[in-house]
This record gives sequence, C-alpha cells and structure tokens, in this order.
Amino acid sequence: MKEENKASNMWSRLFRKKWFFPALYLGIAALLLSVVVWYQNVGNQVPEAEDNQETPGDFASNQYDEDSEAVMEQQEVIKMPVKEEEQAEIVTKFYDYNADEEEQENALILYNNRYHQSTGIDFASKDGESFEVTASLSGTVKEVKEDPLLGNVVILDHENDVTTYYASLADVQVKAGADVKQGDLLGGAGKNIFGKDNGTHVHFELRKEGQEVNPEDYFNQPLSQLDNVQEDEEADETSKEFNSNDRTNELDGMDEDSIIPGDDEDDTEDEDEDTEDEDDSSDDDEDDPNLSDDESNDS
Repeated sequence: MKEENKASNMWSRLFRKKWFFPALYLGIAALLLSVVVWYQNVGNQVPEAEDNQETPGDFASNQYDEDSEAVMEQQEVIKMPVKEEEQAEIVTKFYDYNADEEEQENALILYNNRYHQSTGIDFASKDGESFEVTASLSGTVKEVKEDPLLGNVVILDHENDVTTYYASLADVQVKAGADVKQGDLLGGAGKNIFGKDNGTHVHFELRKEGQEVNPEDYFNQPLSQLDNVQEDEEADETSKEFNSNDRTNELDGMDEDSIIPGDDEDDTEDEDEDTEDEDDSSDDDEDDPNLSDDESNDS
C-alpha cells in the first residue's frame, strides 16, 4: 500500500509541475511529425522508382534509335527503274559471257548492220506506250546530256562508288547536281537510234567503280551486295596470274627448238634456196652453148 501511495504521490507531483503538460504535448507533436515525414519520404521513393523503371523495349529503342536509322539507310535495296514494275518488261538483257547461247543472243543489239553486246538492260511497256522512269537508288544527279544515238541520258552517283545510268529518255525532270530519293521521277521512256528495234524503252545500267554489272542479279538486293563484285574481280585476277605462272613454268621446261619454231622454218627456207640454186645451175648448163661443145668434143 505504501508503495502504491508513493507512486501516486509522484505522479501527482509531476502533474502539478507547470512544464509537464507542455513537455508532453511537444513530445507527442514531435512523434506525430516524425511519422508524417517518414510516410511522405516512403511515398516519394516509390513513384521515383516507378518513373525510372523502363521497359526493355523503351531501353532498346532509346539506346539504338540513331544506329537503327543509319543501318536502315545502308540497307536501301536496288529497285527497278520504273514506277510500276508490272507495266514494263525486260526486252534486252545484259550480255553475260557465262550465260547460255540463247541468253547471249537476247543481249545483242543490232545497229548499223553490226551486233553490239548490251552493257545494261532495256525496259519497254507491254503496250508500247511511254512510262515513268524513276531513280533506282537515292543519290545525286552527276550528269544530264543529250546523246545523238542514245537520246536523253541521266547519270546518278550513289554510295560505295555505285553509278546508275538511264538512257533513251523522252524528257528529263531533273538537273545536274540535284539530290534525288529512290523512286523519284527522272523522266519518261522514249526512243533512240541505237535501240530503235525496241521502240519506246529505257536503257538502264548499274556500275560498280565504273564496271558494268548485270542489274538483274542485284534487284531487291542491298547496295552493299555490290561489294562482292570487287571480290570476284580479285579472284579472276588471281586465276589469271596463276595460269600465267603455270604457262611460264611450262615454257621453262621446254627445249629452245620447241619454243622457237622459227628455226625449223629457217632450215626449210635454206633447203629450198639450195634446191633453187641447183635448178638454176642446171638451167644455166643447158643454155650455155660452150658447155655443150665441150661435152660433144669429150664424147
């Protein structure tokens, strides 16, 4: 009982202190304020985490957007130089030395009573009417000219030392130095003197570093595919050099008489001259009267 009385007396004395209740209120207020601040901090941290969180797709797109655009530009494919592919057909093919005889015949152009090998392909419409000629690739107009045999000619420069060539145009819609996009109108198909047998048509050539290649092999292929042309050239040069070395080694192992056939011819000529000399001497003997008299006297 005494202990309980002591405890109650102690609390009674605390309650009677002037500072007790203000201190109590301040403590409770501090506690509540701490709880509020903590709750706000927790609430702010969650949205920030959500905002910073990115989906794999967004991350990939943000990281590779510029590179993706560059790759897409490099992957531009080579298109046919006509606005509507169904409207035109190939009437003259590219002359390929490795093609069969029939295809090579279809790649010959008759002009001035002579056959010429086609360095490109000719497009003509099925109904014989003119059609729109478009840029096969994006590039810059290198030259616009009028050729007396080929008609209006447009030449475009492209990346990787690639050039496209358009001839037999009825009209030209671009100027030298202009930038064109793939599919832009260059002009209309027309007629020319060199390919007059094809009527209204356009002559198209595809060149890699000045060398003509078969456009049909590269239609709907990326521009970088033309890099294989240089590899094929290097392989051909290596093959030619190899064959040349074999021929040199073969000649080194042969005798001089077999290498230089002129010696035998010289010997033959010498024998022929000796025979002719003998014949001449016999004729002289027959014509000389003195010799005949001597022979008769001897007899």
